[in-house]
Amino acid sequence: MRLVFAGTPEVALPSLRALLASPRHEVVAVVTRPDAPSGRGRHVVRSPVAALADEQGIEVLTPAKASDPEFQARLRELAPDCCPVVAYGALLPQSALDIPEHGWVNLHFSLLPAWRGAAPVQAAVRAGDEITGASTFRIVKALDAGPVFGVLTEEIRPDDTAGALLDRLAEAGAGLLVSTVDGIEDGTLHAVEQPADGVSYAPKISVDDAHADFTAPAMAVDRLLRAVTPDPGGWALLGEERIKLGPVKPVAAEADVDLKPGELLVQRKRVLVGTATTPVALGEVQAPGKKRMAATDWARGARIEAGERLH
Repeated sequence: MRLVFAGTPEVALPSLRALLASPRHEVVAVVTRPDAPSGRGRHVVRSPVAALADEQGIEVLTPAKASDPEFQARLRELAPDCCPVVAYGALLPQSALDIPEHGWVNLHFSLLPAWRGAAPVQAAVRAGDEITGASTFRIVKALDAGPVFGVLTEEIRPDDTAGALLDRLAEAGAGLLVSTVDGIEDGTLHAVEQPADGVSYAPKISVDDAHADFTAPAMAVDRLLRAVTPDPGGWALLGEERIKLGPVKPVAAEADVDLKPGELLVQRKRVLVGTATTPVALGEVQAPGKKRMAATDWARGARIEAGERLH
């Protein structure tokens, strides 16, 4: 089939590469978000999907909005049979959805109807789900509510960050997306409407959402910091200074350790922080203007005093 692929960040690259490698399909163009400032220098850069398309000599479409008449006219000229989508990052109006004969088929990183929305992997980690996965579905106007073609499952490991889990789902999901497009072409795969029960939502996580709350139980602190790693990144305040935090490790209760929520205890090989239940051991820490480092190295440089707290 003739395909126009829509996607923007690195997580979309495994699927684009898999479709490019398929002998059955031809990717005639990609749709991606416009070039945007990035990094400390705020230099304007191409999206990862656009950069890969440039390498492959594929046409790149970067409409400010998918409702742009010029974009939709070009899409009609390209005459795609289907438009696979992975993390495109913009709304698609019905006028665009109607152009390809087989619609727009999205690879979403949850077991729909659970965790519809922008941050399904982060939501699953934070909620303590044991199993997640990926789904392919036909895009409709309602958010992630279209009928499902196929799913795969993936175990959430106890130490998984959202980034590590998303990387695994992106690789496995690429195969699911290709097999979905194959089945659509063959006429052997038919989408099934999502059940009305079990719907949950995963909105985009803000920087404020990534603020570690040490008045919560250790398990909740652990899940939150893994869920926001690497993006947007966990943090807490030490006095008025914002400290970036990597994942932590809950530790068993110890008779000689009695810490109030947020209270720091610097030991030779670890730095503990009190929570509403048992303490957690800090992993990597980054103070303003400093490099990310082990918590023990940070604590030595910061000269943490008895009774100081993260909040």
